[in-house]
Amino acid sequence: MTQETSQGMRGPGLFLAQFLDEAAPFDRLDTLTEWAAEKGYRGVQIPSGDARCMDLTLAAESQTYCDELKGTCEAAGVEITELSAHIQGQLVAVHPACNELFDTFAPKALQGNPKARTEWAVEQMHLVARASERLGLTSAAAFSGALLWPFLYPWPQRPPGLVEEGFAELTKRWRPILDRFDEAGVDLCFELHPGEDLHDGATLERFLDGVDHHPRAKILYDPSHLLLQQLDYLGFIDRYHDRIGMFHVKDAEFRPDARSGVYGGYQDWIDRPGRFRSLGDGQIDFKTIFSKLTQYGYDGWAVLEWECCLKEATQGAVEGADFIKSHLIQRAEKAFDDFAGGESSPARNRRLLGLDAAN
Repeated sequence: MTQETSQGMRGPGLFLAQFLDEAAPFDRLDTLTEWAAEKGYRGVQIPSGDARCMDLTLAAESQTYCDELKGTCEAAGVEITELSAHIQGQLVAVHPACNELFDTFAPKALQGNPKARTEWAVEQMHLVARASERLGLTSAAAFSGALLWPFLYPWPQRPPGLVEEGFAELTKRWRPILDRFDEAGVDLCFELHPGEDLHDGATLERFLDGVDHHPRAKILYDPSHLLLQQLDYLGFIDRYHDRIGMFHVKDAEFRPDARSGVYGGYQDWIDRPGRFRSLGDGQIDFKTIFSKLTQYGYDGWAVLEWECCLKEATQGAVEGADFIKSHLIQRAEKAFDDFAGGESSPARNRRLLGLDAAN
């Protein structure tokens, strides 16, 4: 059975992207979901653009296909938590410096044609909205893409208006997509991530201003990316909890030294001061995160996104399911000191305050 709090937090879920492979059981949705269920997972987050998992175009068009997709997962013992459109979202906005690198995410026929690639990515996002609706899902995940990332550090000095123009274009591209998600009744949750124009609270606020605080523009909360930027990832929940629509349970550590810090010195992940780690091996305070999300009534899934520079993936997945289970909170339905309470009425409250004389 799915573990969930009285307020609806569900788990454990597993993001499948890092586990897809050409070898069985990781090469097909039916066998991969069976494997995930055996490891203790009750939900799976599906990368929408990977043919080993699903045909996105067919899912957007066919309710029968979506019912079959759900049936495959349910037969394995899991349910679909959300669709991931990270790759397609990335291609909605690409700076020319990254064209060749990001071409690998697009169909071969579109590679070398940035305009056609962007149009394809936008259409893909529309398909994700329709497929999510047919699957009965309420949230989907994406990256924002990046037009401004090469200008992150202001040297040489950025010309006036550059940032404003970049966000004007970014919001222009995403506003119609958000409207389509609204029509589908699905939240679009941006994972705030270095390399994306939406990577912290300040960039999120610029974006929200540009889309008139669109009700479907939400956050995929992943504390690992906030820790590696040295943000207050706990205070982030206090500030933005009403926009958090998805949750990646992902650990990290940051240990600066005399050679390198936040930027990592172009080193491999294993040599960086900031590294992703398997759950429980890093520095993230998950007890407080789960407490805060429960306090604010988060009602989505707790989904493991496994990444680690040291540990093998299967071990991380096995440990991750138990880790998430151990952190889910069954929210109290009554106050712990209710046993000591007495009569509750406006008249009694006035007497206790000395506003009305006792009989």
